[in-house]
Amino acid sequence: MRIIENISEMQRLADTWRAGRERIAFVPTMGFFHEGHLDLMRTARKLGTKAVISIFVNPTQFAPTEDFESYPRDLQRDIDLSTAVGTDLAFVPRVDEMYPEGFQTYVNVTQVTENLCGMSRPVFFRGVATVVSKLFHAVKPHIAVFGQKDFQQLVSIRRMVKDMNMDIDIVGHPIVREQDGLAMSSRNTYLKPGERPAALRLNRSLKEAQELVDLGERNATVILKAVNDRLTTGGGATVDYARLCDPDTIEDVEVISGPTLLALAVWVGKTRLIDNRVLLLPA
Repeated sequence: MRIIENISEMQRLADTWRAGRERIAFVPTMGFFHEGHLDLMRTARKLGTKAVISIFVNPTQFAPTEDFESYPRDLQRDIDLSTAVGTDLAFVPRVDEMYPEGFQTYVNVTQVTENLCGMSRPVFFRGVATVVSKLFHAVKPHIAVFGQKDFQQLVSIRRMVKDMNMDIDIVGHPIVREQDGLAMSSRNTYLKPGERPAALRLNRSLKEAQELVDLGERNATVILKAVNDRLTTGGGATVDYARLCDPDTIEDVEVISGPTLLALAVWVGKTRLIDNRVLLLPA
């Protein structure tokens, strides 16, 4: 697998591929791969003739109090894993390549970023939109694949692409879970052995919410109380948010009348976990 660190070199190769009618499918990542990442790459292999990943821990989406410095990194392991699934190229830029001295231009997606993670991580989505826009300009993909675990991020990127007339198809990939149901995340490595039971309550609360909808419950307050009770009973977990939202606008809903996003962010010890499910009305 080829590795490129320089933006100009990446752009030249992308232009060559496009001139040769190759179809570039792109998976942006922060590295420290798990099976969820690899599944995104397998999807990219199916959708394009050239599968490209980026590995870049983006400093602009971390607040000063967050885990930028401690975020898990293992570049050689990532290269080995992505090579094994057939990725053609890894774009691995340096921080000073992406954000040179004097950098002052940012991309800000507004309404769909204001709820959920936008409330507790105010710099996050500006950083995400900025780095993804820069990566798109470097890699020049026809298709980009994002995981649905970061549902609000996926919606935000789709909004940016639509609003800025970017000629890129954004593909959402279903959440990949570990055998016990925990949504795969690089941050799962932060969990201590005794914290796992509390972490598993996220997925269980999502399932129980769907069961309530299946039984006829439509009141958001009732469903969210059941979700919060499930998350906190037994201790070890602190709810950042549990909200029911329109899956397109990310605005809160009071009554479920169609597909509705149930989004969670929960602190388990010092680890912040997110998960979600689109609740569906019975057929």
